This record gives sequence, structure tokens and C-alpha cells, in this order.
Amino acid sequence: MTTTSRSLPEAPNRIELAISGMTCAACAARIEKKLNRMDGVSATVNYATEKATVRYVDGVTPDDLIDTVQKTGYTAALPSPPATAEEPVDALRAPRTRLWVSVALSVPVVLLAMVPAWQFDYWQWLSLTLAAPVVVWGGLPFHRAAWTNLRHGTATMDTLVSLGTLAAFGWSLWALFLGDAGMPGMTHPFRFDITRTDGAGNIYLEAAAGVTVFILAGRYFEARSKRTAGAALRALLELGAKEVAVLRDGVETLIPVDQLAVGDRFVVRPGEKIATDGVVDEGTSAVDASMLTGESVPVEVGPGDGVVGATINAGGRLVVTATRVGGDTQLARMADLVEQAQSGKAAVQRLADRISGVFVPIVITLAVGTLGWWLGTGAGPTAAFTAAVAVLIIACPCALGLATPTALLVGTGRGAQLGVLIKGPEVLESTRRVDTVVLDKTGTVTTGRMTLVDVTPAADEDRAELLRLAGAVEAASEHPIARAIAAGAAEAGALPSVTGFANVEGLGVTATVDGRSVLVGRLRLLRERGLDVQPEVQRAVADAEASGRTAIVAGWDGRARGVLAVADVVRPTSRAAVARLRTLGLTPVLLTGDNVTVARAVAAEVGVDEVIAEVLPAGKVDVVKRLQAEGRSVAMVGDGVNDAPALAQADLGLAMGTGTDVAIEASDLTLVRGDLDAAVDAIRLSRRTLGIIRGNLFWAFGYNVAALPLAAAGLLNPMIAGATMALSSVFVVANSLRLRRFRSAGPGDGV
Repeated sequence: MTTTSRSLPEAPNRIELAISGMTCAACAARIEKKLNRMDGVSATVNYATEKATVRYVDGVTPDDLIDTVQKTGYTAALPSPPATAEEPVDALRAPRTRLWVSVALSVPVVLLAMVPAWQFDYWQWLSLTLAAPVVVWGGLPFHRAAWTNLRHGTATMDTLVSLGTLAAFGWSLWALFLGDAGMPGMTHPFRFDITRTDGAGNIYLEAAAGVTVFILAGRYFEARSKRTAGAALRALLELGAKEVAVLRDGVETLIPVDQLAVGDRFVVRPGEKIATDGVVDEGTSAVDASMLTGESVPVEVGPGDGVVGATINAGGRLVVTATRVGGDTQLARMADLVEQAQSGKAAVQRLADRISGVFVPIVITLAVGTLGWWLGTGAGPTAAFTAAVAVLIIACPCALGLATPTALLVGTGRGAQLGVLIKGPEVLESTRRVDTVVLDKTGTVTTGRMTLVDVTPAADEDRAELLRLAGAVEAASEHPIARAIAAGAAEAGALPSVTGFANVEGLGVTATVDGRSVLVGRLRLLRERGLDVQPEVQRAVADAEASGRTAIVAGWDGRARGVLAVADVVRPTSRAAVARLRTLGLTPVLLTGDNVTVARAVAAEVGVDEVIAEVLPAGKVDVVKRLQAEGRSVAMVGDGVNDAPALAQADLGLAMGTGTDVAIEASDLTLVRGDLDAAVDAIRLSRRTLGIIRGNLFWAFGYNVAALPLAAAGLLNPMIAGATMALSSVFVVANSLRLRRFRSAGPGDGV
């Protein structure tokens, strides 16, 4: 199992740099290559997020990394705090202005070129007047980047765009001033393919202006879509409370949440956000955690219960003691996991990056070859020039660079909204391969808490009285089984007080309730104390144990009065979730340390056929290894410390977010919801994201493979080539945004 966080163990330091000036995947590949050439440095540069994730040894400083990026022709800085809602809009203002001014100037140029009937005397000079600002000012970002790359001896897609538009514009200037194109009354028709003339009477102002506008439009909508794609992460970062009412000497003091310290006690009123992770000291309430877990049902909390920052107090007043603040909170860790996942690269994207890195020089060579071939066939300079420009313009590898990052941005962001945290893009490949899912029983398939599930009174006994007296005795005990019985009894009514409480080691408890000496415990306890155990009570005990439940017998006044069955109950959603896992092509296996009887009872209830029981904690990893040795690709779902080695060994580890930190750290996917349905959502979303990535890459590769021969063969006008190239990038981003519509597979839904 591989995760982004463990990919570079040899470099202990990790930093993220915000990169500016990148315009395509080739830029990202170039920066990445330069950083990786530094001793002790390993870097991944993401074009979509405009960030470099760098791991480096102690001898390297962040300033060294920034200096290397700057020497490559780009700018780098430590990331600024999360953007506010207004910042994305401001960041798009300049490119939007450049786009709309260029559109206004280009439309008349394109219309005049496309409709010969509108080509009045000297129309070509009006076209030049309107097109010049578009090519020079509108295309300035491309020309500036191309010049920077040229000074560093490299080429990117900006080189292709700049060369293509300036060549078309330069040719038009030559034809207007030195050729026949400037003569009054000059006309020429608009064609989708190239024309074979000597070129002296042809101008390409509509191609130069049109290509510039189309690519500006593509860049603008690409940038806006990337902002939209990252909106889920920004929303996650902004979920937290901004201020908190801290109790100081019994007085509430309002302070910024970043000044909160571990151990501080703070007040949360109804409707307010809980400022940070903590434990409830006073009060009871219902907490709405839907923004973190995706679950719509509020959770009841009271003294001693843990609460998570950014969740909403939907009921009464709470006093909470802070246990984790700042970057240690669950919200901060979720955001960090999501951001790490978005900055990584799947294996399929690394291939695309390598292709993008060498693509531009190959295209320039192909354009020169196209020019030479057309000239050699005697087609004339116009045909040769048009075909070469079309090759330059249509080959920009933008779509290749955006294929994976945009899908990851949207997929991981949507996952965070649904309570599924994907640790890295490598995980997506694992979800496609797994065929077996190992489910740890306790805390995963079951709730992990003992619950009173049945009360069977003896003949002629009152059920309510049995529950009342047994619950009163058990309420004085701290044993999990006793707590379960006491909680179940308390739901039926108030419990009387007890006296003379005593614990009988390993067997049960005794106490006096309402003047009666009551025994509650194993059957053996009642027999040793001489109480009569009727046959129906013995049968009830046997039936409970056969069903995998723990049977507790209560008695007083010389005889057994009934049986209380306690069990770690199956989660309500587990059976449906197991069925959906089967629909995904996975074979479920139940793994537990419990005895075979309990394990088979739970397995039968949720619909699992294969059971591995009585496994010691250290043996779980051996079970995973054995299944892998059988040729299976194994996913493991668990929540405890003892699950961590198995989660790490599995091909895909899924940790319940309600579990321990060590289990979460060892996993590939974290399920914030304590619900097996979240595992189904995690696998579905991961597979859907991988499918979108593959579709994007197929389109990007297919587009270039199909378009380059057409352009070289002279079947594409340069302006049409520019529009097609821009649309390919927009298509890839729009395809990725479909992941925002991904829905959880709740009860009754399909997969």
C-alpha cells in the first residue's frame, strides 16, 4: 500500500510552494525537473493547483528551493493563508478584462474575413487596426512566457501559441505592406482548409486574432473551472469558527479561535459552531456533524463525550474542554489530507507529464518539417505557411496537463464533503484492482458498543420489574455489559437506588434493591448462591449464546427471574452496505477475534459467507498476507490500533474516522462517518474519479493524435485549430466537474 505521505521517507522535511507563471503542463514538468536535480530534493509540481510539494533533507532550505524556481523563469513563495470568497473573483479580473477587450476587437476582424460580401475597400486595413492590439496586447502573456522560456533554452505551449500567432500576424504585415494584399478592393474567401497561392495577396489577421481570443478564452474558463474544482477544499478550510467564548475565572471572554489553547474551557450556545475538538464538561445537546461526516442525523452528546470542531451545536448549552487546537484538529487534518491528495500524481498522469515535457520540441520540429514538405511539393508558401501554423497552434498539450489534476481536485473535494478522505492519487489505482474486502467486525460491521438487545422473563415474572431491578444493580458497576443493561433499563424508567453493592469477580454483581437481595451475572453465580434456575431460563441462556449474545441472568428471593441478552449490535446500514460491496465486484470477508458462534451470527445477519474468527490482534496482518498469497487483491476496513498493521499490509486500507489515530494514519482512505456505507462511497468515488481521469487522458491523447495529421495535411485553418485546442482543455475540465454530482449510495440506492 502506498500513500502520498510516505512516498519520500528519505527526505524528512516537507514544504509546499505556491508557483506563479505556469501556463501549461510543460511548465510544471520543467520546474519539477529542475527541483529534482537538487541534491536531497524530491518534488512534485501540480499545474492545476499551482503548487509544488517538495521533500528535502536538512542541508537544503526553503530559500534554496524558491531560488531554483525563480532561476527557471517562474516565481515561488510560501503559500498564503486560505483564500477568502472574494479573492478568486479578484484573481480572474485581469484575464477576464483582457479576454473581453480582445473579443470586442476580434469579432469584426473574423466577420470581415469570413463574409466576402462585407469586404469593402480597405477592409484589410481596418482589420489590421483592430487585430494588432489583440495579437500584441491580448497575446502578451503568451509572448512574455515564450520569451522567458527562450532565455532559459526551453519551449512550452506558450512558445507554440506565440510562434503561431506572431507568424500569422507577421505574414499579414508582409502581404499588406510589401505584397498585393494592401491594394484597394482586395477580397479573399474564408476557408476551413488551406489554399494554394503564392501568398502575396493573403492575410491571416483573423487567424492571429481568432487564435489569441480562443486561447485566452480557454485559459480564462480553465482558471475559473479550477477555482470551482477547488471550492470544496476552500469551503472545508472555512468551516471552522472564527471566535470562541472562553471561560476565564467563571467569566466568558470572547477571543479569536487561533488563541485557543489545549485545556481551555469554552461555551457553545445553541446554533453556534464548536470552536475546536474537545470533551463535553457540562450540558447535553445534539450536534450536527453533517458538514464533516455527510450524516444528516444529529448526534446526542453529554458530559464525557467527545466533540469535533466546526460541527454545530443544535440543542442546549455546552461547556467544552479543548483537547486539540490548530493544525491538530480533525478539520485541519482532513483539509491537509485532501490537499496532499490533490498535489499528488497517479501513475497514468506521470506518463502524460513525460509526454508533455518532450511534446513541444517535437511539435516545433514537426511544424518545420511540414513547412519544408509543402514547399518541396510546390504548393506555394501560403499553403506551406498555413499548414505549419496550424500544426503549431493545435498541438498545445494543455488537456494532457489538466486531465488528472482537475479530476483529483473535484473528486477529493467531493469526497471530503461526503466524509471520505482520499490520501493520494495512487489510491485510485488500488480501488480498481481490489477484489476482496476484509471487514473487521467490532466497530466496523458492529457499533463497537455493548447494547441490551433482549429481555426474557421467567414464567409468571413481570418484564418491567425484571428490567428495573437488574438495571438498578448494574447501574452501580462500570463494566461495559453492566453499562449496557443499565442504559437499556434507564430508557424504560427511573431506576431505584441500591445498597450493599458488591462485585463477584468474573461472575457478576449483587446489591439490595427495595429490600430485596438481587444477583445479576452468569448462570454459575446464581447456582453457586443456591438460587433455583428453571428450565425455561436455561433454554433462554442457551438460545442467547447460540445467537452470539452474552446472557446475563437476574434473580432474587431464591430463584432466577429472567435473562437479559447483551450484544455488540450490527450497525443498521451494514447489511445493505455489504450487498453494495458485492455489487461492486468485491468478496466480503468477516474478520474478528470473537468466537466462531458470535462471528457466524453476525456474518449471517449482514450477509457475509466467509468468516475468519478467533484471530488474535497480531494475527490480522497474517490473514491479509494469506489472502494476498492466494492471489487476491485485498481491501481492509478497520478502526482500532490492532487493525493498523493489517491496514498497512492491505492493497487498500480504509480506516473508520471514529477509530484510532494510528489506524487512520496507516490507511489509504479515511471514512469520517462511522458507517460501512462510507466504505462503499469511498470505493465508488475513487473508481469514478479514476474513470474520469482515464476518459480525460483518452480525449487529450486522442485529440492530439487525430488533429496533428489533419493540420500537417493542410485540412485545418489555423483559427479553427486554435478554437479546437482551447475547447479540448475546457472539455477536460468540464468532464472533471461532473464528479461534483456524485451522490452517496444511501439505503435503497444503487451503486
